[in-house]
Amino acid sequence: MTSIEWTNETWNPMRGCNKVSSGCRNCYAETFANRFRGVVGNAYEEGFKPREVPEMLLKPLKFKKPSLVFVNSMSDLFHESFSDEYLYKVFTVMREANWHIYQILTKRPLRMKQLFDSKLKEFSELENIWLGVTVENCREYRKRVSILRNTKVKTRFLSIEPLLEDLGDIDLTKIQWVIVGGESGAGCRPMEESWVQSILKQCEQQNVPMHFKQWGGIRKKRAGRTLNGRTYDNFPEFHFNSIPGKSELKQIKVDLEKLLFEAIAYPQLSSLKPMETPISSFELENAINTNQEDVTVF
Repeated sequence: MTSIEWTNETWNPMRGCNKVSSGCRNCYAETFANRFRGVVGNAYEEGFKPREVPEMLLKPLKFKKPSLVFVNSMSDLFHESFSDEYLYKVFTVMREANWHIYQILTKRPLRMKQLFDSKLKEFSELENIWLGVTVENCREYRKRVSILRNTKVKTRFLSIEPLLEDLGDIDLTKIQWVIVGGESGAGCRPMEESWVQSILKQCEQQNVPMHFKQWGGIRKKRAGRTLNGRTYDNFPEFHFNSIPGKSELKQIKVDLEKLLFEAIAYPQLSSLKPMETPISSFELENAINTNQEDVTVF
């Protein structure tokens, strides 16, 4: 279980990250991890250094019931430190343990789109994989949402948290869900109600469900999460597949262990050509400035 309001469970087959934008300034995950830096035997003995954690790959098989699973609450799945092969393994688990729904957030949408156009393409039609990007301000909205919109996946969502400024007009075409929340903890930056009301109005106008997570602040529990006298706990439409029986679940575990941990070649990876150079910052900014929504990322 987790205290995160919009999910049921967390799964961290990777740990650690580094800051890439203003929304990272007061990263809760980094603060938590660094408390245990140097503590021998602790999961965060190495602090917030990015690293793969293969012993956590099969954790979804241990959840007792079908769940919404937030993937990498303590990292970014598409961080450049994680190999393509390891990412393929993570998505393989999602495909095989398909009674869960996996919620993936990234601040690195370029790599996400590259992989879903190539090495992870076979996972793009899966109903139980939701891909999202974090949007904290207008700059990141312009940079990230267009790439997400053009990533081939069934369900796309935005986590507008921490919301640091008024986003103005937002286009939610091909976006199925929006989460909104303020920053919390020491050094948190305030969020104005008018910014939230603007997003809520546009979500309602564009028929996109909005989940309001929190007002944030130093004492977030006291600030609460009510808006207009109510809570907004909306989700996109979804359904869970039935969890397999014990014998079938055991066989899935055996098959995954062979695939993930034995020295088996990955034909889906080895047969592919290396990815070409990512779209340059200049090309991306030019596409954004000309309102070009179909940003091609190779």
